[in-house]
Amino acid sequence: MRRLLTLAAGLAVLAASACSAPAPPRSDAPPAKPPGPATLPAPTGPRPVGTTALHLTDTSRPDPWDLDVDARELKVTLWYPTKQREGERAPYMTAKEAELLLKGSGIATTPYDTLSKTRTNAVKDADPEGKKLPLVVLSPGFTKPMSTLTSLAEDLASRGYIVAGIDHTYESYATTLSDGRVAECLACDSDTDPGSHAALVQGRAADVSFVLDQLTSTWDRSGLIDRTRIAMVGQSIGGASVVAAMVKDQRIRAGIDMDGTSYARIPKSGFSRPFMFLGSRDHVPGGPDNSWDRDWKLLTGWKRWLVLSDAEHQSFTDIPLVADVIGIEPLPGMLPAARGAELTRTYVAAFLDQHLKSQRQPLLDKPSSRYPEVTFCPATCGQS
Repeated sequence: MRRLLTLAAGLAVLAASACSAPAPPRSDAPPAKPPGPATLPAPTGPRPVGTTALHLTDTSRPDPWDLDVDARELKVTLWYPTKQREGERAPYMTAKEAELLLKGSGIATTPYDTLSKTRTNAVKDADPEGKKLPLVVLSPGFTKPMSTLTSLAEDLASRGYIVAGIDHTYESYATTLSDGRVAECLACDSDTDPGSHAALVQGRAADVSFVLDQLTSTWDRSGLIDRTRIAMVGQSIGGASVVAAMVKDQRIRAGIDMDGTSYARIPKSGFSRPFMFLGSRDHVPGGPDNSWDRDWKLLTGWKRWLVLSDAEHQSFTDIPLVADVIGIEPLPGMLPAARGAELTRTYVAAFLDQHLKSQRQPLLDKPSSRYPEVTFCPATCGQS
């Protein structure tokens, strides 16, 4: 799995010795200030956004990564429409989660708690507003906490969706459990084992089905959800898990894989529910990753294969949006962070509006002059 954006070349450290060189002249210019906290872009929908966290335990199966635990505990973050515009903004992640994420990603150019200061837009524990709303399940990339898809989640909630983001325990660098313990990445030790990725997506599919069971039946706010309008979106291994979850669970009506190599196999008889690939240039037809070529032939219903020029693997996440404050630079020539977020939000929302709200979206029919970075494959898309 790809890690965070490539680190820029190390900063040169100038250490002139006072006894071997004269002291440099003093400058009247004030010292450069470190960048302030990152701020996620405002949601584009008309409704304020609330958020809360649930801790759910599946007692029907042991944890696949911690063999000493006989039940699977998951943290699920919910974003949803609310009437409440004022109030405490939800934290992006805790200081400990931020520390473990940066350490695990090999980033030591900034204080480890920096990401915990990122400013979000959702009001913590605000009362939900609405009923029978469509539900979107989000699944993040391998090693990444669910918080790295917060910008997309907030935007969808502002457009009238309930969003359930799953932290797949022991598959990211840090997940805070119900008792305050922080679960680290046990699955990282198995990442190179043969068949590990196929097993990983099947495990995530089981997580998703359990979460759907809980949210649509035992959760005390289950009346907010329209059980007939459920979709799933994921990035990287989370995107790959969308296929596995949809094959396993018929409740998921539509799905989007954002730049994830597909490890789950689609039945040879085909797969007819709406599906969209949204990827970087590695996923052009005939490109380095041919799993989409294979699966495209088996998608028999409504389908789209969109490639964003100059996008890289993390362009569909918050990582580029917070890159400056954690001391990393985008790869040369890559899609600007704000534009990547705009494109991701726009096309994901268009897909969901069409397939969960029955609102036809001409944007999905052909290329748009407003979004020239988006290429429709395979018809107008060649290997670059």
